[in-house]
Amino acid sequence: MTNKNIKILLVDDEPDILEIISYNLTAQGYTVFTTNNGQKAIKKAKKEKPHLIILDVMMPEMDGIEACEQIRKIPELENTLITFLTARGEDYSQVAGFEAGADDYITKPIKPKVLVSKIKSLLRRLKTRTDSISNTPIVLDGLVIDREAYKINFKGLDMVLPRKEFELLYLLASRPGKVFNREVILEKIWGNEVVVGGRTIDVHIRKLREKLGDSKFKTIKGVGYKFQDQ
Repeated sequence: MTNKNIKILLVDDEPDILEIISYNLTAQGYTVFTTNNGQKAIKKAKKEKPHLIILDVMMPEMDGIEACEQIRKIPELENTLITFLTARGEDYSQVAGFEAGADDYITKPIKPKVLVSKIKSLLRRLKTRTDSISNTPIVLDGLVIDREAYKINFKGLDMVLPRKEFELLYLLASRPGKVFNREVILEKIWGNEVVVGGRTIDVHIRKLREKLGDSKFKTIKGVGYKFQDQ
């Protein structure tokens, strides 16, 4: 896929930011769309189906976190990459971003060349993100995980999980009893180009435990996690 075939949606309420980033991305050959708030971002994303969305967090009408959550509920955009680009660099803000379904979190200020480099790294995962894990359904006692439909059935009830929770569950459940260390989890689910803290994994495991039961997931202190088929 050439750059001209890649569509990027840039969302920020600061006109200068939109102009500078749009200019640099367009110069690389990308097709760039822009808008200035979360509600417009959702409409534009539905219409254009971009490969990558770059979201600011603090925006009028609807902030980036809520917009990301809404976009992640749109089936035809489930493989769209989303990164936050924001001046808010606090840990809790980053965790909120990843919980909402973001693939990366980039902190302002950042030099245009560095941003372009990060975006290229993100886009390299377009081809591999759906190929890195098999799509074969997993059937365990009381649990069916259908990756093609992006849904699970747990004890007879259909459930829809946020994308990162789903992929983490699929990875762990693909090898019940196997301990996956944090480095492997980060590489498989978030990609080795993305720098996220161990707390991000912990947050997603906690969410899965709340939905599927604490006994399904065992923490191996200092190593990682494993799925227990009980």
